[in-house]
Parts: sequence; structure tokens; C-alpha cells
Amino acid sequence: MSKKKIFRCQECGYETVIYEGRGFMGQHIEAMSCADCRNIVPLVVGGVIGDAAPSFNSLVGRLCLRCGSDRIYKWDMHTCPKCGGRMLPSGEEEFWT
Repeated sequence: MSKKKIFRCQECGYETVIYEGRGFMGQHIEAMSCADCRNIVPLVVGGVIGDAAPSFNSLVGRLCLRCGSDRIYKWDMHTCPKCGGRMLPSGEEEFWT
């Protein structure tokens, strides 16, 4: 089952959407933290998209979708990229495909 969850920072209120599971085309979405623009960005990996464009089969060489930086790292699911505070699930969930 694929879910979309909202995470919110307890300190500054920054919010981001996190995708769990796989979409109907076999892709999954990784939450990446950008050190330059200080945002969490979703990167699509694998599935039919990865079959058509092999560079989408991994996170190697990928860039931030907001600022183009190559200084992106898999988000730890806890640390706010804006202020360093603690981010927690808000309890809001939806299905995604």
C-alpha cells in the first residue's frame, strides 16, 4: 500500500510530503535533503521511468529539483533542513499511485 504523509517541524513549522511504498508503475520516491536550498525534495527512482531513462534507476548523479545543487543527501526522516529542529508526522495521510 502506498501512502503520502505530511511531516512538520516542531520548531519552525516547515512541512514536506513523504511518499511511502511504490507507485502503480513500480517507482518509489526518495526524500532528499538539499544542503544548499535547505529543502526536502522528492526524487523518483526506478519503475517504468527507470526502464526508459536508466539514470533514474539510482540516486547517483541526481540534482536538487529546486536549486540544481548536487549536494543532496537521503533525508534522515527527523531533522528539519531549515532550522535543524525535529520533524514528526502530522498524522495526515493519503494514498498515492
